[in-house]
Amino acid sequence: MPVIDKFTDDIGSVVAQIPDGATLAIGGFGYAGLPLTLCDALCEADRRDLTIVSNNIGGEDRGGGRLAREGRVRKFVGSFPIAPVFTEQLMTGRAEIELLPQGTMVERLRAAGAGIGAFYTATSVKTSLADGTYPSRYDADGHPVAFMAPKETREIDGRLMVLEYALHVDFAFVKAHRADRLGNLQFRLAARNFNPAVAMAAKVAIVETEEFVEVGDIEPDDVHLPGLFVDHVVLSEGAAR
Repeated sequence: MPVIDKFTDDIGSVVAQIPDGATLAIGGFGYAGLPLTLCDALCEADRRDLTIVSNNIGGEDRGGGRLAREGRVRKFVGSFPIAPVFTEQLMTGRAEIELLPQGTMVERLRAAGAGIGAFYTATSVKTSLADGTYPSRYDADGHPVAFMAPKETREIDGRLMVLEYALHVDFAFVKAHRADRLGNLQFRLAARNFNPAVAMAAKVAIVETEEFVEVGDIEPDDVHLPGLFVDHVVLSEGAAR
Protein backbone atom coordinates (compact mmCIF):
# COMPACT_ATOMS: atom_id res chain seq x y z
CA MET A 1 0.00 0.00 0.00
CA PRO A 2 1.35 3.46 -0.85
CA VAL A 3 2.20 5.74 2.09
CA ILE A 4 0.46 9.11 2.29
CA ASP A 5 3.41 11.49 2.47
CA LYS A 6 2.41 14.76 4.16
CA PHE A 7 5.93 16.16 4.26
CA THR A 8 7.04 18.89 1.86
CA ASP A 9 10.10 21.13 1.45
CA ASP A 10 8.04 23.85 -0.24
CA ILE A 11 6.70 25.98 2.62
CA GLY A 12 5.65 28.71 0.22
CA SER A 13 3.23 26.51 -1.71
CA VAL A 14 1.66 25.21 1.50
CA VAL A 15 1.08 28.69 2.93
CA ALA A 16 -0.11 30.01 -0.46
CA GLN A 17 -3.40 28.14 -0.06
CA ILE A 18 -4.37 30.49 2.80
CA PRO A 19 -6.37 33.37 1.29
CA ASP A 20 -6.87 36.91 2.52
CA GLY A 21 -9.70 36.99 5.05
CA ALA A 22 -9.11 33.45 6.35
CA THR A 23 -9.62 32.37 9.95
CA LEU A 24 -6.33 30.98 11.26
CA ALA A 25 -5.70 29.30 14.62
CA ILE A 26 -2.12 29.41 15.89
CA GLY A 27 -0.74 27.11 18.58
CA GLY A 28 1.65 28.22 21.28
CA PHE A 29 1.75 29.77 24.74
CA GLY A 30 3.96 32.82 24.46
CA TYR A 31 6.89 31.53 22.43
CA ALA A 32 6.55 27.94 23.72
CA GLY A 33 5.24 25.81 20.87
CA LEU A 34 4.77 28.83 18.60
CA PRO A 35 5.09 28.01 14.85
CA LEU A 36 7.36 30.92 14.01
CA THR A 37 8.50 29.61 10.61
CA LEU A 38 4.92 29.32 9.36
CA CYS A 39 3.95 32.75 10.69
CA ASP A 40 6.95 34.30 8.93
CA ALA A 41 6.03 32.51 5.69
CA LEU A 42 2.49 33.87 5.92
CA CYS A 43 3.87 37.40 6.23
CA GLU A 44 6.11 36.81 3.23
CA ALA A 45 3.02 35.66 1.31
CA ASP A 46 1.47 39.07 2.15
CA ARG A 47 -1.84 37.73 3.48
CA ARG A 48 -4.12 40.27 5.14
CA ASP A 49 -7.56 40.77 6.71
CA LEU A 50 -7.00 37.69 8.88
CA THR A 51 -8.95 36.49 11.90
CA ILE A 52 -6.36 35.06 14.29
CA VAL A 53 -7.42 32.57 16.97
CA SER A 54 -4.66 32.16 19.54
CA ASN A 55 -3.96 32.22 23.24
CA ASN A 56 -2.10 35.50 22.83
CA ILE A 57 -0.73 38.06 20.45
CA GLY A 58 2.66 38.76 21.99
CA GLY A 59 6.08 39.84 20.88
CA GLU A 60 6.74 42.54 18.35
CA ASP A 61 8.95 40.76 15.86
CA ARG A 62 7.69 37.18 15.44
CA GLY A 63 4.47 35.17 15.40
CA GLY A 64 1.18 36.95 15.97
CA GLY A 65 3.04 40.09 17.00
CA ARG A 66 4.61 40.39 13.56
CA LEU A 67 1.27 39.71 11.87
CA ALA A 68 -0.30 42.52 13.89
CA ARG A 69 2.63 44.92 13.40
CA GLU A 70 2.36 44.52 9.63
CA GLY A 71 -1.39 45.22 9.72
CA ARG A 72 -2.49 41.72 8.73
CA VAL A 73 -4.89 41.03 11.65
CA ARG A 74 -8.49 42.16 11.22
CA LYS A 75 -9.75 40.37 14.32
CA PHE A 76 -8.17 38.60 17.29
CA VAL A 77 -10.02 35.80 19.08
CA GLY A 78 -8.25 34.71 22.25
CA SER A 79 -7.24 35.43 25.82
CA PHE A 80 -4.25 37.78 25.90
CA PRO A 81 -4.05 40.64 23.35
CA ILE A 82 -0.84 41.83 24.97
CA ALA A 83 1.06 43.17 21.95
CA PRO A 84 1.04 46.98 22.26
CA VAL A 85 0.82 47.34 18.49
CA PHE A 86 -2.42 45.35 18.42
CA THR A 87 -3.87 47.31 21.35
CA GLU A 88 -3.17 50.53 19.49
CA GLN A 89 -4.88 49.17 16.36
CA LEU A 90 -7.86 47.98 18.40
CA MET A 91 -8.35 51.30 20.16
CA THR A 92 -8.21 53.25 16.89
CA GLY A 93 -10.75 51.16 14.98
CA ARG A 94 -8.35 49.20 12.79
CA ALA A 95 -8.91 45.79 14.42
CA GLU A 96 -11.57 43.87 16.37
CA ILE A 97 -11.48 41.51 19.33
CA GLU A 98 -13.42 38.60 20.80
CA LEU A 99 -11.94 38.10 24.26
CA LEU A 100 -12.23 34.56 25.63
CA PRO A 101 -11.28 32.97 28.93
CA GLN A 102 -8.36 30.65 28.27
CA GLY A 103 -10.17 27.44 29.25
CA THR A 104 -13.23 28.42 27.24
CA MET A 105 -11.11 29.07 24.17
CA VAL A 106 -9.37 25.70 24.22
CA GLU A 107 -12.61 23.85 24.98
CA ARG A 108 -14.36 25.57 22.06
CA LEU A 109 -11.52 24.44 19.79
CA ARG A 110 -11.59 20.91 21.21
CA ALA A 111 -15.37 20.76 20.77
CA ALA A 112 -14.98 21.68 17.10
CA GLY A 113 -12.57 18.80 16.59
CA ALA A 114 -14.73 16.35 18.54
CA GLY A 115 -17.96 17.13 16.69
CA ILE A 116 -19.60 18.81 19.70
CA GLY A 117 -21.75 21.75 18.67
CA ALA A 118 -21.84 23.64 21.95
CA PHE A 119 -21.46 23.26 25.71
CA TYR A 120 -22.34 25.05 28.94
CA THR A 121 -19.77 26.49 31.36
CA ALA A 122 -19.88 28.64 34.48
CA THR A 123 -16.87 30.64 33.31
CA SER A 124 -17.75 34.30 32.52
CA VAL A 125 -21.24 34.12 34.07
CA LYS A 126 -22.41 37.59 35.18
CA THR A 127 -19.42 39.34 33.61
CA SER A 128 -19.07 41.73 30.68
CA LEU A 129 -17.81 38.84 28.55
CA ALA A 130 -21.23 37.23 28.76
CA ASP A 131 -23.78 40.01 29.19
CA GLY A 132 -23.18 41.91 25.95
CA THR A 133 -21.29 44.87 27.43
CA TYR A 134 -17.69 44.04 26.46
CA PRO A 135 -16.50 46.20 23.51
CA SER A 136 -15.41 44.32 20.42
CA ARG A 137 -14.70 47.33 18.21
CA TYR A 138 -13.83 50.99 18.71
CA ASP A 139 -13.90 54.05 16.48
CA ALA A 140 -10.83 56.11 15.59
CA ASP A 141 -11.23 58.12 18.82
CA GLY A 142 -11.32 55.07 21.08
CA HIS A 143 -15.08 55.00 21.70
CA PRO A 144 -16.85 51.60 21.68
CA VAL A 145 -19.06 51.12 18.64
CA ALA A 146 -19.74 47.36 18.82
CA PHE A 147 -19.95 44.78 21.59
CA MET A 148 -19.60 41.04 22.00
CA ALA A 149 -22.99 39.32 21.74
CA PRO A 150 -24.71 38.36 25.00
CA LYS A 151 -24.54 34.65 25.76
CA GLU A 152 -27.49 32.37 26.37
CA THR A 153 -27.71 31.21 29.99
CA ARG A 154 -29.21 28.18 31.69
CA GLU A 155 -29.31 26.92 35.26
CA ILE A 156 -27.80 23.44 35.60
CA ASP A 157 -27.75 21.68 38.97
CA GLY A 158 -28.52 24.95 40.67
CA ARG A 159 -25.66 26.83 39.00
CA LEU A 160 -25.97 29.41 36.24
CA MET A 161 -24.09 28.55 33.04
CA VAL A 162 -23.43 30.27 29.72
CA LEU A 163 -23.64 28.57 26.34
CA GLU A 164 -20.44 28.46 24.29
CA TYR A 165 -20.28 27.26 20.68
CA ALA A 166 -17.61 25.13 19.01
CA LEU A 167 -14.89 27.27 17.43
CA HIS A 168 -14.23 26.06 13.88
CA VAL A 169 -11.36 27.58 11.88
CA ASP A 170 -10.24 27.43 8.27
CA PHE A 171 -6.55 26.78 8.90
CA ALA A 172 -4.24 25.99 11.80
CA PHE A 173 -0.51 26.52 12.34
CA VAL A 174 0.99 23.89 14.64
CA LYS A 175 4.48 23.47 16.12
CA ALA A 176 5.64 19.89 16.79
CA HIS A 177 8.85 18.43 18.17
CA ARG A 178 8.82 15.34 15.91
CA ALA A 179 6.66 14.35 12.94
CA ASP A 180 6.59 11.46 10.47
CA ARG A 181 5.40 11.23 6.88
CA LEU A 182 1.87 10.27 7.95
CA GLY A 183 1.59 13.43 10.01
CA ASN A 184 1.78 11.72 13.41
CA LEU A 185 3.07 14.28 15.91
CA GLN A 186 4.99 14.31 19.15
CA PHE A 187 5.23 17.50 21.19
CA ARG A 188 7.87 18.42 23.75
CA LEU A 189 6.79 19.17 27.33
CA ALA A 190 4.77 22.39 27.71
CA ALA A 191 5.15 23.20 24.01
CA ARG A 192 2.19 20.89 23.44
CA ASN A 193 -0.17 23.47 25.03
CA PHE A 194 -2.87 24.50 22.50
CA ASN A 195 -1.32 22.85 19.44
CA PRO A 196 -3.45 19.66 19.37
CA ALA A 197 -6.66 21.64 19.87
CA VAL A 198 -6.03 24.11 17.03
CA ALA A 199 -5.16 21.25 14.67
CA MET A 200 -8.36 19.37 15.50
CA ALA A 201 -10.53 22.46 14.98
CA ALA A 202 -9.16 23.29 11.52
CA LYS A 203 -10.24 22.29 8.04
CA VAL A 204 -6.54 22.33 7.08
CA ALA A 205 -3.79 21.82 9.68
CA ILE A 206 -0.25 22.83 8.71
CA VAL A 207 2.57 21.65 10.96
CA GLU A 208 6.14 22.77 11.33
CA THR A 209 8.41 20.31 13.13
CA GLU A 210 11.84 20.46 14.69
CA GLU A 211 12.62 16.91 13.60
CA PHE A 212 11.35 14.80 10.72
CA VAL A 213 11.36 11.01 11.26
CA GLU A 214 10.24 7.95 9.37
CA VAL A 215 6.97 6.12 10.02
CA GLY A 216 7.39 3.89 13.07
CA ASP A 217 10.10 6.01 14.70
CA ILE A 218 7.51 7.54 17.05
CA GLU A 219 6.19 4.84 19.36
CA PRO A 220 2.36 4.60 19.31
CA ASP A 221 2.13 5.68 22.96
CA ASP A 222 4.22 8.75 22.14
CA VAL A 223 1.93 9.99 19.36
CA HIS A 224 0.29 13.04 20.91
CA LEU A 225 -1.74 13.88 17.81
CA PRO A 226 -2.45 11.32 15.07
CA GLY A 227 -1.91 12.17 11.42
CA LEU A 228 -5.66 12.05 10.84
CA PHE A 229 -5.78 15.69 11.94
CA VAL A 230 -2.73 16.83 9.93
CA ASP A 231 -2.62 17.88 6.27
CA HIS A 232 0.91 19.21 5.70
CA VAL A 233 4.26 18.96 7.50
CA VAL A 234 7.27 21.24 6.95
CA LEU A 235 10.54 21.66 8.81
CA SER A 236 11.11 24.58 11.16
CA GLU A 237 13.66 27.12 10.02
CA GLY A 238 17.15 25.87 10.86
CA ALA A 239 16.02 22.30 11.58
CA ALA A 240 18.11 19.50 10.09
CA ARG A 241 16.34 16.86 8.06
